[in-house]
Amino acid sequence: MLPYIAEFIGTMLLILLGDGVVANVNLERSGMKGAGAVQITFAWGLAVLVPAFIFGSSSGAHFNPALTIALAAIGNFSWSMVPGYVIAQFAGAFVGAVLVYVLFAGQFEATKDQGIKLGVFCTGPSIANTGLNLLSEIIGTFVLVFAILGIGNVENASSMGLNYFFVFAIIVSIGMSLGGLTGYAINPARDLGPRLAHALLPIEGKCDSGWGYAIVPLLGPIVGAIIAVLVYGAIPW
Repeated sequence: MLPYIAEFIGTMLLILLGDGVVANVNLERSGMKGAGAVQITFAWGLAVLVPAFIFGSSSGAHFNPALTIALAAIGNFSWSMVPGYVIAQFAGAFVGAVLVYVLFAGQFEATKDQGIKLGVFCTGPSIANTGLNLLSEIIGTFVLVFAILGIGNVENASSMGLNYFFVFAIIVSIGMSLGGLTGYAINPARDLGPRLAHALLPIEGKCDSGWGYAIVPLLGPIVGAIIAVLVYGAIPW
């Protein structure tokens, strides 16, 4: 039971801190409005780092259905645990997004731009092109998972949690290099859970939740993660 609880709370914290920084920087009447993309990118990396330190030894700190499925596909994780992990991750992401709305309710009300409100919860492309948007999510997640696996080649990386700092660096690097294309979901739960929260919450003046795009951050990360583990496994280390 503990691994599922860890994945739920860890993913909730991930979204609370990740979507929280987007709200903090972009919503009207926020004290940090306008801080910019650098703060958002670093904060998303920290949003993974914090729960990873807490729950890494309990669940492996997946917090990402794409990673869970990919590890199961190569036999590094039990398929019997995949449904519980994925449900916990999506549920945690949903609850985290609800908490962001509760905390920033006044700022949401003060913000009139519907796109900014939606952008707090979920990702979207800077230029709509389904094929390239999907490719961006595939490649971004490939880099994430391939690099996470590669940390295992670093001697004593897990001592004192150094491996989690490497994951922080990976996420910041992906965000700063590729994030402007699609918002670098690289995690189906990170996008779908908050997108559902946006659809269900009584957000004043909101637009539709962009379900036509939702397949991209749902499918792209899973494909990218599976390719990453297969390529990594094919290399004669």
